[in-house]
Amino acid sequence: MNRSNSGVNLPALRSHNAALVLDLLRVAGARGISRLELAERTGLTPQAVSKITARLRAEGLVAGAGHRASTGGKPRTVLRLVPDAGYAVGLHLDRDGLTAVLVDLSGAVAGSRTAPLDLGAPAEEVLAAATDAVTAVRSGGAVKAAGGGGAVKAAGGGGAGPAVRDGGAGPGDRPVLGVGVAVPGPLDHRGGVLHRVTGFPQWDGYPLRDALAVRTGLPVVVDKDTNAAALGLALRAEGGGDFAYLHLGTGLGAGLVLGGALHRGARTGAGEFGHQTVQLDGPVCGCGGRGCIEALCLAAVARGDAAEAARVLGTGAANLVGLLDIDRVVLGGRTVAADPDTYVRGVRAVLDERAGRGGRGGAEVPVAAAGGGDRPVAEGAAQLVLAPLFGRAGGAGEA
Repeated sequence: MNRSNSGVNLPALRSHNAALVLDLLRVAGARGISRLELAERTGLTPQAVSKITARLRAEGLVAGAGHRASTGGKPRTVLRLVPDAGYAVGLHLDRDGLTAVLVDLSGAVAGSRTAPLDLGAPAEEVLAAATDAVTAVRSGGAVKAAGGGGAVKAAGGGGAGPAVRDGGAGPGDRPVLGVGVAVPGPLDHRGGVLHRVTGFPQWDGYPLRDALAVRTGLPVVVDKDTNAAALGLALRAEGGGDFAYLHLGTGLGAGLVLGGALHRGARTGAGEFGHQTVQLDGPVCGCGGRGCIEALCLAAVARGDAAEAARVLGTGAANLVGLLDIDRVVLGGRTVAADPDTYVRGVRAVLDERAGRGGRGGAEVPVAAAGGGDRPVAEGAAQLVLAPLFGRAGGAGEA
Protein backbone atom coordinates (compact mmCIF):
# COMPACT_ATOMS: atom_id res chain seq x y z
CA MET A 1 0.00 0.00 0.00
CA ASN A 2 1.38 3.37 -1.02
CA ARG A 3 1.73 5.52 2.10
CA SER A 4 3.10 8.64 0.44
CA ASN A 5 1.55 11.99 1.28
CA SER A 6 0.56 12.53 -2.35
CA GLY A 7 -2.31 10.10 -2.05
CA VAL A 8 -3.06 6.39 -1.74
CA ASN A 9 -3.66 3.78 -4.41
CA LEU A 10 -6.18 1.17 -3.23
CA PRO A 11 -6.70 -1.32 -6.06
CA ALA A 12 -8.60 -3.76 -3.82
CA LEU A 13 -11.33 -1.15 -3.38
CA ARG A 14 -12.28 -1.28 -7.05
CA SER A 15 -14.54 -4.20 -6.32
CA HIS A 16 -18.08 -3.55 -5.22
CA ASN A 17 -17.99 -6.74 -3.18
CA ALA A 18 -14.84 -5.59 -1.42
CA ALA A 19 -16.64 -2.37 -0.50
CA LEU A 20 -19.50 -4.37 1.02
CA VAL A 21 -17.05 -6.40 3.09
CA LEU A 22 -15.18 -3.29 4.19
CA ASP A 23 -18.39 -1.62 5.33
CA LEU A 24 -19.31 -4.57 7.52
CA LEU A 25 -15.82 -4.47 9.00
CA ARG A 26 -16.23 -0.73 9.62
CA VAL A 27 -19.52 -1.25 11.43
CA ALA A 28 -18.11 -4.16 13.48
CA GLY A 29 -15.39 -1.91 14.89
CA ALA A 30 -12.56 -3.22 17.06
CA ARG A 31 -14.55 -6.33 18.00
CA GLY A 32 -14.27 -7.53 14.43
CA ILE A 33 -16.27 -10.04 12.42
CA SER A 34 -15.58 -13.53 11.09
CA ARG A 35 -15.42 -14.58 7.45
CA LEU A 36 -18.48 -16.76 7.94
CA GLU A 37 -20.48 -13.79 9.24
CA LEU A 38 -19.25 -11.70 6.31
CA ALA A 39 -20.47 -14.36 3.89
CA GLU A 40 -23.85 -14.60 5.60
CA ARG A 41 -24.42 -10.84 5.62
CA THR A 42 -23.22 -10.13 2.08
CA GLY A 43 -24.67 -13.20 0.41
CA LEU A 44 -21.25 -13.97 -1.04
CA THR A 45 -19.76 -17.47 -0.98
CA PRO A 46 -17.19 -18.23 1.72
CA GLN A 47 -14.61 -18.70 -1.02
CA ALA A 48 -15.31 -15.23 -2.44
CA VAL A 49 -15.07 -13.69 1.02
CA SER A 50 -11.74 -15.44 1.64
CA LYS A 51 -10.31 -14.04 -1.60
CA ILE A 52 -11.56 -10.52 -0.87
CA THR A 53 -10.27 -10.46 2.70
CA ALA A 54 -6.92 -11.85 1.56
CA ARG A 55 -6.59 -8.94 -0.88
CA LEU A 56 -7.66 -6.44 1.77
CA ARG A 57 -5.12 -7.85 4.21
CA ALA A 58 -2.41 -7.56 1.57
CA GLU A 59 -3.40 -3.92 1.09
CA GLY A 60 -3.05 -3.33 4.83
CA LEU A 61 -6.73 -2.46 5.24
CA VAL A 62 -7.70 -5.51 7.28
CA ALA A 63 -5.95 -7.39 10.10
CA GLY A 64 -6.66 -10.33 12.37
CA ALA A 65 -8.50 -9.68 15.64
CA GLY A 66 -8.09 -13.03 17.34
CA HIS A 67 -10.44 -15.99 17.33
CA ARG A 68 -14.02 -16.63 18.31
CA ALA A 69 -15.52 -19.88 19.48
CA SER A 70 -17.67 -21.68 16.93
CA THR A 71 -20.53 -24.16 17.33
CA GLY A 72 -18.36 -26.88 15.88
CA GLY A 73 -14.88 -27.35 14.50
CA LYS A 74 -11.98 -24.98 14.98
CA PRO A 75 -12.44 -21.42 16.30
CA ARG A 76 -13.32 -18.79 13.75
CA THR A 77 -10.70 -16.23 12.78
CA VAL A 78 -11.98 -12.72 13.42
CA LEU A 79 -11.00 -9.82 11.17
CA ARG A 80 -11.10 -6.08 11.80
CA LEU A 81 -10.65 -2.90 9.82
CA VAL A 82 -7.30 -1.16 10.25
CA PRO A 83 -8.40 2.42 10.97
CA ASP A 84 -5.04 4.09 10.30
CA ALA A 85 -4.65 2.44 6.90
CA GLY A 86 -6.17 5.56 5.39
CA TYR A 87 -7.35 9.04 6.31
CA ALA A 88 -9.35 11.86 4.78
CA VAL A 89 -9.28 15.56 5.52
CA GLY A 90 -12.66 17.16 6.11
CA LEU A 91 -12.75 20.92 5.56
CA HIS A 92 -15.68 23.16 6.46
CA LEU A 93 -15.45 26.62 4.92
CA ASP A 94 -18.08 28.78 6.60
CA ARG A 95 -18.78 32.47 6.11
CA ASP A 96 -16.66 33.51 9.08
CA GLY A 97 -14.40 30.58 9.94
CA LEU A 98 -12.99 27.25 8.89
CA THR A 99 -12.69 23.87 10.57
CA ALA A 100 -10.39 21.10 9.38
CA VAL A 101 -10.39 17.54 10.71
CA LEU A 102 -8.33 14.46 9.93
CA VAL A 103 -10.54 11.36 10.03
CA ASP A 104 -9.45 7.72 9.84
CA LEU A 105 -11.25 4.85 8.12
CA SER A 106 -13.34 4.11 11.19
CA GLY A 107 -14.65 7.68 11.29
CA ALA A 108 -12.61 8.66 14.35
CA VAL A 109 -11.12 12.15 14.39
CA ALA A 110 -7.32 12.02 14.65
CA GLY A 111 -6.77 15.78 14.65
CA SER A 112 -8.64 19.06 14.20
CA ARG A 113 -7.89 22.71 13.59
CA THR A 114 -9.95 25.89 13.44
CA ALA A 115 -9.19 29.39 12.17
CA PRO A 116 -11.12 32.56 11.38
CA LEU A 117 -12.06 33.05 7.74
CA ASP A 118 -13.69 35.78 5.68
CA LEU A 119 -15.52 34.05 2.84
CA GLY A 120 -15.93 37.48 1.27
CA ALA A 121 -12.16 37.88 0.86
CA PRO A 122 -10.56 37.40 -2.58
CA ALA A 123 -10.67 33.80 -3.75
CA GLU A 124 -6.89 33.38 -3.63
CA GLU A 125 -6.83 34.36 0.05
CA VAL A 126 -9.59 31.92 0.93
CA LEU A 127 -7.89 29.20 -1.09
CA ALA A 128 -4.57 29.86 0.64
CA ALA A 129 -6.24 29.58 4.05
CA ALA A 130 -7.93 26.33 3.03
CA THR A 131 -4.66 24.89 1.75
CA ASP A 132 -2.88 25.88 4.94
CA ALA A 133 -5.58 24.18 7.01
CA VAL A 134 -5.24 20.96 5.05
CA THR A 135 -1.47 21.00 5.43
CA ALA A 136 -1.67 21.78 9.15
CA VAL A 137 -4.17 19.08 10.05
CA ARG A 138 -2.11 16.50 8.15
CA SER A 139 1.14 17.51 9.79
CA GLY A 140 -0.16 18.30 13.27
CA GLY A 141 0.80 21.98 13.04
CA ALA A 142 -1.21 25.16 13.59
CA VAL A 143 -3.41 26.91 11.06
CA LYS A 144 -2.63 30.47 10.08
CA ALA A 145 -5.57 32.80 10.34
CA ALA A 146 -6.65 34.20 6.99
CA GLY A 147 -5.78 37.84 6.58
CA GLY A 148 -2.55 37.80 8.57
CA GLY A 149 -4.18 37.11 11.92
CA GLY A 150 -1.41 34.80 13.06
CA ALA A 151 -1.92 31.17 14.04
CA VAL A 152 -4.44 29.39 16.18
CA LYS A 153 -3.85 26.32 18.28
CA ALA A 154 -5.43 22.92 17.85
CA ALA A 155 -9.16 23.00 18.54
CA GLY A 156 -9.81 21.87 22.08
CA GLY A 157 -6.12 21.20 22.60
CA GLY A 158 -5.50 23.83 25.25
CA GLY A 159 -2.22 24.78 23.59
CA ALA A 160 -0.47 21.62 24.74
CA GLY A 161 0.41 20.39 21.28
CA PRO A 162 -1.26 18.95 18.19
CA ALA A 163 -4.56 17.15 18.61
CA VAL A 164 -3.25 13.89 17.18
CA ARG A 165 -4.18 10.45 18.44
CA ASP A 166 -1.36 8.53 20.15
CA GLY A 167 0.07 5.51 18.39
CA GLY A 168 0.14 4.43 14.76
CA ALA A 169 1.97 6.22 12.01
CA GLY A 170 3.49 9.60 12.65
CA PRO A 171 1.80 12.72 11.25
CA GLY A 172 4.00 12.86 8.18
CA ASP A 173 3.40 9.18 7.35
CA ARG A 174 -0.39 9.15 7.34
CA PRO A 175 -1.84 7.96 4.02
CA VAL A 176 -4.38 10.61 3.02
CA LEU A 177 -6.97 9.58 0.45
CA GLY A 178 -8.30 13.04 -0.32
CA VAL A 179 -9.99 16.19 0.90
CA GLY A 180 -13.72 16.67 1.33
CA VAL A 181 -14.81 20.31 1.33
CA ALA A 182 -18.14 21.49 2.73
CA VAL A 183 -19.26 25.02 1.85
CA PRO A 184 -22.53 26.97 1.84
CA GLY A 185 -24.59 26.45 -1.30
CA PRO A 186 -25.72 26.63 -3.91
CA LEU A 187 -23.08 24.73 -5.87
CA ASP A 188 -22.49 21.97 -8.42
CA HIS A 189 -21.33 18.86 -6.56
CA ARG A 190 -20.42 16.89 -9.67
CA GLY A 191 -18.24 19.64 -11.13
CA GLY A 192 -16.98 21.00 -7.83
CA VAL A 193 -18.00 24.49 -8.92
CA LEU A 194 -19.59 27.08 -6.62
CA HIS A 195 -22.64 29.08 -7.65
CA ARG A 196 -24.05 32.25 -6.11
CA VAL A 197 -23.31 31.49 -2.46
CA THR A 198 -25.88 33.42 -0.47
CA GLY A 199 -24.35 36.74 0.51
CA PHE A 200 -21.20 36.10 -1.56
CA PRO A 201 -22.17 36.21 -5.25
CA GLN A 202 -18.55 36.69 -6.31
CA TRP A 203 -18.03 32.93 -5.96
CA ASP A 204 -20.40 32.19 -8.83
CA GLY A 205 -18.63 29.86 -11.27
CA TYR A 206 -15.49 29.37 -9.16
CA PRO A 207 -13.92 25.87 -9.69
CA LEU A 208 -13.10 25.22 -6.04
CA ARG A 209 -12.51 21.50 -6.43
CA ASP A 210 -9.92 21.81 -9.18
CA ALA A 211 -8.22 24.83 -7.64
CA LEU A 212 -7.79 23.15 -4.26
CA ALA A 213 -6.67 19.86 -5.86
CA VAL A 214 -3.86 21.69 -7.63
CA ARG A 215 -2.71 23.34 -4.40
CA THR A 216 -2.90 20.26 -2.17
CA GLY A 217 -1.92 17.56 -4.66
CA LEU A 218 -4.85 15.46 -3.40
CA PRO A 219 -8.21 14.43 -4.85
CA VAL A 220 -10.93 16.86 -3.72
CA VAL A 221 -14.70 16.46 -3.38
CA VAL A 222 -16.92 19.52 -2.84
CA ASP A 223 -20.45 19.52 -1.48
CA LYS A 224 -22.87 21.69 0.45
CA ASP A 225 -22.25 21.91 4.19
CA THR A 226 -25.67 20.48 5.01
CA ASN A 227 -25.19 17.51 2.67
CA ALA A 228 -21.84 16.72 4.25
CA ALA A 229 -23.29 16.75 7.76
CA ALA A 230 -26.26 14.61 6.73
CA LEU A 231 -23.93 12.05 5.13
CA GLY A 232 -21.82 11.81 8.27
CA LEU A 233 -24.90 11.39 10.45
CA ALA A 234 -26.33 8.73 8.12
CA LEU A 235 -23.15 6.66 8.39
CA ARG A 236 -23.38 6.73 12.19
CA ALA A 237 -27.14 6.09 12.40
CA GLU A 238 -28.24 2.68 13.66
CA GLY A 239 -31.94 2.93 12.95
CA GLY A 240 -31.75 4.14 9.36
CA GLY A 241 -34.86 5.70 7.88
CA ASP A 242 -35.41 9.00 6.14
CA PHE A 243 -34.39 12.16 7.97
CA ALA A 244 -33.69 15.83 7.49
CA TYR A 245 -30.69 17.56 8.99
CA LEU A 246 -31.45 21.27 9.55
CA HIS A 247 -28.35 23.42 10.06
CA LEU A 248 -28.73 26.85 11.66
CA GLY A 249 -25.50 28.78 11.90
CA THR A 250 -24.44 31.71 9.75
CA GLY A 251 -27.19 30.57 7.40
CA LEU A 252 -29.94 27.95 7.29
CA GLY A 253 -30.08 24.87 5.11
CA ALA A 254 -31.05 21.21 5.04
CA GLY A 255 -29.44 17.91 4.19
CA LEU A 256 -31.85 15.14 3.19
CA VAL A 257 -31.38 11.39 3.52
CA LEU A 258 -34.14 9.63 1.60
CA GLY A 259 -34.36 5.93 0.89
CA GLY A 260 -31.08 5.40 2.71
CA ALA A 261 -29.17 7.73 0.38
CA LEU A 262 -28.14 11.35 0.50
CA HIS A 263 -30.51 13.25 -1.78
CA ARG A 264 -28.81 16.07 -3.69
CA GLY A 265 -31.13 16.43 -6.66
CA ALA A 266 -30.02 16.47 -10.28
CA ARG A 267 -28.24 19.83 -9.89
CA THR A 268 -27.30 19.70 -6.17
CA GLY A 269 -30.26 21.97 -5.60
CA ALA A 270 -32.08 19.91 -2.98
CA GLY A 271 -31.99 21.17 0.59
CA GLU A 272 -32.21 24.92 -0.07
CA PHE A 273 -34.50 24.87 2.94
CA GLY A 274 -33.68 28.36 4.17
CA HIS A 275 -35.08 30.06 1.11
CA GLN A 276 -38.66 28.85 1.24
CA THR A 277 -40.93 31.86 1.53
CA VAL A 278 -43.10 31.86 4.64
CA GLN A 279 -43.99 35.57 4.75
CA LEU A 280 -44.80 37.23 1.43
CA ASP A 281 -44.14 40.78 2.63
CA GLY A 282 -41.34 39.76 4.99
CA PRO A 283 -37.80 41.16 5.33
CA VAL A 284 -35.35 41.03 2.45
CA CYS A 285 -33.14 37.95 2.50
CA GLY A 286 -29.51 37.74 1.40
CA CYS A 287 -30.67 35.68 -1.58
CA GLY A 288 -32.68 38.67 -2.86
CA GLY A 289 -36.08 37.27 -1.95
CA ARG A 290 -38.47 38.36 0.80
CA GLY A 291 -39.78 36.51 3.81
CA CYS A 292 -37.39 33.56 3.54
CA ILE A 293 -37.29 31.34 6.59
CA GLU A 294 -33.54 31.97 6.87
CA ALA A 295 -34.04 35.71 7.11
CA LEU A 296 -36.77 35.34 9.73
CA CYS A 297 -34.76 32.85 11.79
CA LEU A 298 -31.56 34.90 11.74
CA ALA A 299 -33.48 38.07 12.61
CA ALA A 300 -34.94 36.35 15.69
CA VAL A 301 -31.49 35.08 16.64
CA ALA A 302 -30.07 38.60 16.31
CA ARG A 303 -32.77 39.85 18.70
CA GLY A 304 -31.84 37.16 21.18
CA ASP A 305 -35.24 35.50 20.78
CA ALA A 306 -34.31 31.81 20.51
CA ALA A 307 -37.89 30.71 21.15
CA GLU A 308 -39.15 32.64 18.13
CA ALA A 309 -36.27 31.37 15.99
CA ALA A 310 -37.20 27.83 17.02
CA ARG A 311 -40.86 28.43 16.18
CA VAL A 312 -39.95 29.70 12.71
CA LEU A 313 -37.56 26.78 12.21
CA GLY A 314 -40.32 24.42 13.32
CA THR A 315 -42.69 25.89 10.75
CA GLY A 316 -40.23 25.12 7.98
CA ALA A 317 -39.56 21.67 9.42
CA ALA A 318 -43.29 20.92 9.50
CA ASN A 319 -43.55 21.90 5.83
CA LEU A 320 -40.69 19.52 5.05
CA VAL A 321 -42.22 16.66 7.04
CA GLY A 322 -45.56 17.17 5.33
CA LEU A 323 -43.94 17.22 1.89
CA LEU A 324 -41.56 14.27 2.25
CA ASP A 325 -43.07 12.22 5.11
CA ILE A 326 -39.65 11.87 6.75
CA ASP A 327 -39.09 9.82 9.90
CA ARG A 328 -37.12 12.25 12.05
CA VAL A 329 -35.56 15.70 12.20
CA VAL A 330 -32.01 16.41 13.37
CA LEU A 331 -30.97 19.94 14.28
CA GLY A 332 -27.40 21.21 14.11
CA GLY A 333 -25.14 24.22 13.71
CA ARG A 334 -23.55 26.62 16.17
CA THR A 335 -26.77 28.53 16.84
CA VAL A 336 -28.63 25.36 17.81
CA ALA A 337 -25.62 24.19 19.85
CA ALA A 338 -25.78 27.38 21.93
CA ASP A 339 -29.30 26.50 23.17
CA PRO A 340 -30.22 22.99 21.99
CA ASP A 341 -33.10 22.42 24.42
CA THR A 342 -34.95 25.53 23.26
CA TYR A 343 -34.61 24.61 19.60
CA VAL A 344 -35.54 20.96 20.03
CA ARG A 345 -38.51 21.86 22.21
CA GLY A 346 -39.68 24.63 19.87
CA VAL A 347 -39.42 22.59 16.68
CA ARG A 348 -41.04 19.58 18.30
CA ALA A 349 -43.97 21.72 19.49
CA VAL A 350 -44.74 22.87 15.96
CA LEU A 351 -44.43 19.34 14.55
CA ASP A 352 -46.67 17.93 17.27
CA GLU A 353 -49.28 20.62 16.67
CA ARG A 354 -49.24 19.85 12.93
CA ALA A 355 -49.50 16.09 13.62
CA GLY A 356 -52.42 16.73 15.94
CA ARG A 357 -54.34 18.24 13.02
CA GLY A 358 -54.31 14.91 11.23
CA GLY A 359 -51.00 14.82 9.42
CA ARG A 360 -49.21 11.42 9.35
CA GLY A 361 -52.13 9.84 11.16
CA GLY A 362 -51.12 11.64 14.33
CA ALA A 363 -47.70 9.94 14.46
CA GLU A 364 -45.00 11.99 16.18
CA VAL A 365 -41.78 12.92 14.42
CA PRO A 366 -38.73 12.63 16.70
CA VAL A 367 -36.56 15.75 16.94
CA ALA A 368 -33.00 15.71 18.26
CA ALA A 369 -29.90 17.90 18.28
CA ALA A 370 -26.80 16.56 16.55
CA GLY A 371 -24.44 18.19 19.04
CA GLY A 372 -20.93 19.38 18.32
CA GLY A 373 -21.83 22.75 16.82
CA ASP A 374 -20.32 22.97 13.34
CA ARG A 375 -18.05 19.96 13.90
CA PRO A 376 -20.42 17.42 12.23
CA VAL A 377 -20.07 19.38 8.99
CA ALA A 378 -16.28 18.99 8.89
CA GLU A 379 -16.48 15.32 9.90
CA GLY A 380 -19.13 14.73 7.25
CA ALA A 381 -16.91 16.44 4.69
CA ALA A 382 -14.26 13.80 5.33
CA GLN A 383 -16.90 11.16 4.66
CA LEU A 384 -17.40 12.60 1.17
CA VAL A 385 -14.04 10.94 0.48
CA LEU A 386 -14.36 7.85 2.71
CA ALA A 387 -17.98 6.80 2.13
CA PRO A 388 -17.45 5.54 -1.46
CA LEU A 389 -14.72 3.20 -0.18
CA PHE A 390 -17.41 1.40 1.80
CA GLY A 391 -19.98 1.43 -1.00
CA ARG A 392 -22.11 3.92 0.87
CA ALA A 393 -24.43 6.28 -1.01
CA GLY A 394 -23.56 9.94 -1.11
CA GLY A 395 -19.96 9.74 -2.21
CA ALA A 396 -18.15 11.47 -5.03
CA GLY A 397 -19.89 11.57 -8.34
CA GLU A 398 -23.33 10.59 -7.11
CA ALA A 399 -26.26 12.82 -7.81
